[in-house]
This record gives sequence, structure tokens and C-alpha cells, in this order.
Amino acid sequence: MRISDILRGKGNQVVTVTPESKVRHLLAILAEHRIGAVVVSRDGTTVDGIASERDIVQALARRGAAVLSEPVTAIYTAEVHTVTPQTEIEEVMRMMTERRVRHAPVVADGRLQGIVSIGDVVKIRLGELETERTALTEYITGTR
Repeated sequence: MRISDILRGKGNQVVTVTPESKVRHLLAILAEHRIGAVVVSRDGTTVDGIASERDIVQALARRGAAVLSEPVTAIYTAEVHTVTPQTEIEEVMRMMTERRVRHAPVVADGRLQGIVSIGDVVKIRLGELETERTALTEYITGTR
């Protein structure tokens, strides 16, 4: 399976904020959409960075509540690990585990196409495993 299979099911909507947005606004966006990260983008189609709940917590722990009035660029991750619609699910799982990231923007031809989370990847992988289990059970029991 590929990232395009995930996007086909969940859609390609991506919540973004501009680099000038304040961290307080970022918190409101995360809560409103019930998500764990947003793509930071000046134009909504390119990836300038990613800002997650983890980034906010670490900044709050280091600098205190004053960080809420700072721009998102003061806390975001500029080095973003992206994937393409053709990236295999196994490769994404490996990348997320090795690099300790939970979200990966999907980029094709330099344009933002979607975003996948570790939850999206786990959900599709569990579906694959359930299908395999059912096929094996039917094969062993002869109910096929």
C-alpha cells in the first residue's frame, strides 16, 4: 500500500498556519481541528515547516508562557520529513520510527497534497493485517 491509499480514504485537506501566526493562534487551531500538528506555510501550498503539540510543550517548558505571544517560527520544526503519494506505507513507518516524527506532509511536484499521521499509518496497517488474518483463517478452515 502507498500513501495515496491513505489519502484516498481520509482526503487531502491540510490545516496550515502562516509563519507569522502566534503560538496562541496555533494552539487554537490545533484544538479547533482536534489535530496534533499543522504545516507552516506562507502560501498554503509549500512546506516551510511543521508545528506540533510536542514543539509547543518543549517551548513552554524552556521559556514559559511568554512563548504564546511569539511567532510559530520560534518553535516550529524547519527540517520537515515529507513523503510523496507513491511512498510505500512500510517506508513511512520506518521513517516515522527512526526520526521520531508523528506527522509527514505529502508533497508532489513541490506542492502540498495532504498530511499523514502515525495514526493514519497504524490504522491502514491494522486493516491489512486483519485482511491477511481472515484469509489465512478461511484457508486453514476451508471456509473459502
